[in-house]
Amino acid sequence: MNERPEKSLFDAPVMAEQERMVEAILFASAEPVTVAELAARMPHGCDPAEALMHLRSRYEGRGVHLVRVGDAWAFRTAADLGFLMRKETVEQKKLSRAAIETLAIVAYHQPVTRAEIEEIRGVAVSRGTIDQLIELEWIRFGRRRMTPGRPVTFVVTETFLDHFGLESARDLPGIKELRAAGLLDNRPPPGSARQPDEDEPVTGQSELFED
Repeated sequence: MNERPEKSLFDAPVMAEQERMVEAILFASAEPVTVAELAARMPHGCDPAEALMHLRSRYEGRGVHLVRVGDAWAFRTAADLGFLMRKETVEQKKLSRAAIETLAIVAYHQPVTRAEIEEIRGVAVSRGTIDQLIELEWIRFGRRRMTPGRPVTFVVTETFLDHFGLESARDLPGIKELRAAGLLDNRPPPGSARQPDEDEPVTGQSELFED
């Protein structure tokens, strides 16, 4: 005989009130918030997942949108209004070609080891390149491979996804889309014959990875 779920001593707030709670939490948070974190803050019996769906619908077509960032949620400026915020942003130093290629390899091949990055690029990856991307919080250490030496892997972070407006790494554009948007040029792809790492910033595809 199936047992009935234990009822709460208090009724959960109506969905409209739950939406207001979720809205308040997300606006007050500097970082994206997961459903589990919302549930922990809201009264017992609330359904933050459903409240998010209602709230997301309400913000469609508005100046800010409710977007998913990995496993978390946050309010972000509508993409077509980004030009209004340009004066408020701080110009970031452009990444070197080595950093751009390394970040792209991690994003498209994660989880990936340093040796695999070097194999794809066809040139050694300097420690400074990896350190710079970790400092930017765009990549992080993943799980170690269960192979001889147990090499560490690298994966992109939710900060990376949030910066480029992606729900997950699966939403990364393809090579054709990047070239059509002018974010890649016709240089030989990583792994072909080329010079060692260069520390100076480059133009062209670097725009994909600058603030």
